[in-house]
Amino acid sequence: MYLEGEEPKIDDIKRCVRLGTIALDFFPTFGGSAFKNKGIQLVLNAIVDYLPNPTEVTPQAEVDLEGNPTGEFAIVDPSRPLRALAFKIMDDRFGALTFTRIYSGKLAKGSNVLNTFTGKTERIGRIVEMHADERIELSSAEAGDIVAIVGMKNVQTGHTLCDPKAPATLEPMVFPDPVISIAIKPNDQSASEKMGIALGKMIKEDPSFHVVTDEDSGETIIKGMGELHLDIKVDILRRTHMVDVTVGKPQVAYRETITLRVEDSYTHKKQTGGSGQFGKIDYIIEPGETGSGFQFESKVTGGNVPREFWPAIEKGFASCMEEGVLAGFPLLDVKITLVDGAYHAVDSSALAFEIASRGAYRQTIPKAVPQLMEPIMKVDVFVAEDYVGDVIGDLNRRRGMIRSQEPAATGIRIKAAVPLSDMFGYIGDLRTMTSGRGQFTMEFEHYMPCPKNVAEEVIKEVKEREAAKK
Repeated sequence: MYLEGEEPKIDDIKRCVRLGTIALDFFPTFGGSAFKNKGIQLVLNAIVDYLPNPTEVTPQAEVDLEGNPTGEFAIVDPSRPLRALAFKIMDDRFGALTFTRIYSGKLAKGSNVLNTFTGKTERIGRIVEMHADERIELSSAEAGDIVAIVGMKNVQTGHTLCDPKAPATLEPMVFPDPVISIAIKPNDQSASEKMGIALGKMIKEDPSFHVVTDEDSGETIIKGMGELHLDIKVDILRRTHMVDVTVGKPQVAYRETITLRVEDSYTHKKQTGGSGQFGKIDYIIEPGETGSGFQFESKVTGGNVPREFWPAIEKGFASCMEEGVLAGFPLLDVKITLVDGAYHAVDSSALAFEIASRGAYRQTIPKAVPQLMEPIMKVDVFVAEDYVGDVIGDLNRRRGMIRSQEPAATGIRIKAAVPLSDMFGYIGDLRTMTSGRGQFTMEFEHYMPCPKNVAEEVIKEVKEREAAKK
């Protein structure tokens, strides 16, 4: 219309932008500051004007309780069975709010719904519609609505709520394992309990955030997807929960694996007063397929190791996989095959075979040439053309592998794979190199073997840390 000399009306422009946005050809962008509430109204208007309503997008796929696609879709229709997704948990002064999107069916106050993740039914108490911090009580909600449910106990982010008479699971959210960890401790020891309660609430809100306690040192370790992720969590602890903490140095989540196939045998024999303990196993330990995790198989025939002891042997090996022999990192992609063994009619027990498999792990894994693995991140850097050479040179110095350079409307997009250990503090360096105009995104991609010099340095650091704890 414009090129033909006709001035388009605002409604026509909005209609075209809406079509482009729904097709993912357009990405309407607004300037503003959420912190100071600047530009928020523009964004809200754009949501109304440009984003699709629930009937204009591909319906969510349903899977069965084992995670296999059923071929059914949660079509936006109030007359169909209930399908709803809990997509955010938020803690406030009145209790936990479970933000839920209803894909199909109706949700009524006082009704019972099935959580397909836990297999338990929960009663719906209060349903509220949120307007910032103001809430409007509802008696029911239906397909297409987004509401908050107050006081749900066992529902977490990504869980599906459905009709108990017609169970189905919406395509589950995928939360990658954490790749970075830091130690934190409260500056005031009296705040330890307060910090524990705050961390518990934060775990419920964000499934990609993990908290563990180091058994040796008693330190609290928080784990997440990157430096920024953990920086935000520490900021939430300080600002929202009023817990001032000291933060340690970031630690990379390394892993270990084996590189050699080893056939071996182990006998556990212990004689004390009364019945003793006896268990003998012959087994093969070998590298598994990438991403296969821990696999256990038994090829025992003839009853040399009775079938009732196989789970105990598998349990013994599985419990050891959390701690590798090089630097104590979890072991990845290992296949163990039980081929033979021996038992005693009186002295053999599940416990004896479990102890035997643990001893076998300690004996054989060092023979299988263990290797340290490091997390490799998929890095997307967007810079102006003038800075491409400097940025690529810097990524190469960080042991990065450049995969592609793609011209974009206002610059160049560089895609690379870079070890996480070399990406700490990258945002500061990138801004310095590009006069503040560069930006990047980073996500975990896969694990790769560490170069020998890096592995030696990591193992040395781990041993020094353990010595300092003692």
